Amino acid sequence: MREGILLVACGCLLSVLFCALLIPFLKRRRAGQYILGYVKEHSGKSGTPTMGGLAFFAAAAVTAAAAGLFADRLAAVAVTIGAAFLAVGLIDDLLKFRFRRNLGLRAYQKIVFQLAVALIAGVFCWRSGITVLNIPFTSRAVRVGGWILPLAALAFIAAVNSVNLTDGLDGLAASVSFFYFASFALILFLRSGGGTSLARLSLILCGVLAGYLLFNTNRASLFMGDTGSLGLGGLAAGVAVFSGNLLYILPVGIMFALSSISVIIQVIYYKKTKKRVFLMAPLHHHFQEKGYAESKIVYAYSLITAAAGLAGAFFV
Repeated sequence: MREGILLVACGCLLSVLFCALLIPFLKRRRAGQYILGYVKEHSGKSGTPTMGGLAFFAAAAVTAAAAGLFADRLAAVAVTIGAAFLAVGLIDDLLKFRFRRNLGLRAYQKIVFQLAVALIAGVFCWRSGITVLNIPFTSRAVRVGGWILPLAALAFIAAVNSVNLTDGLDGLAASVSFFYFASFALILFLRSGGGTSLARLSLILCGVLAGYLLFNTNRASLFMGDTGSLGLGGLAAGVAVFSGNLLYILPVGIMFALSSISVIIQVIYYKKTKKRVFLMAPLHHHFQEKGYAESKIVYAYSLITAAAGLAGAFFV
């Protein structure tokens, strides 16, 4: 318990420090977010410093290293894979900054880079024998053998892009991620009967996100950018997949999943009928168009994620 509190506190303090140092640097470099024209509610946010993911990811890595987590291969690989996805997001953000536009990497370029990293993660699972998946809300597990390679790759691609799509309101992706990692810390603790390296990593991520939210809640003074959302998605998948809890990503990360599902539904339906199911996709923009305040949407998303996580832990 004391170690867990210390990990959260250290991660939080470092995150606050790194964010506070990063903001003036980004302002001097004029590395601000370019806002899409059709999201009228966000027009006043244009120019807000972005790439804040660098700060909280660095805080997580430093805290994990100081706590000796990298002595365990699972935690080390999870952070490495997360860093690889972060690098993809960083390239995307730097291109936006370089050309002063909202478009960075092309969609096909992103997916090629993401797929390469995801397949590496899948190969790691297969070669490391991580082929048994715990079934949510039961005490049962299923052995998938070589199928873990495509399943793990799919989980990483889905998680990374779902977190990225959820990053559309001040504090939304970070708040949902906080409760996601808190849920996994609890689930892993209950399953192992003690603090595994991935459970401890999850606690560190709770701490760094809590620190980052000081600068990201409405009205945000720092955005995570694709740098942060892709890196965060990689860590979200890594903690679940490498602990044998790949199947928990959907129930615990239900609000991430709904972001992707709403976009898929919107695109398919519009192509077929030229009409929209939602006022705007992802789903959080639909609620925003309905007149709900950003803070209420963030609270609702966080509450549902926390409830889903507690339900998952209750049946462990």
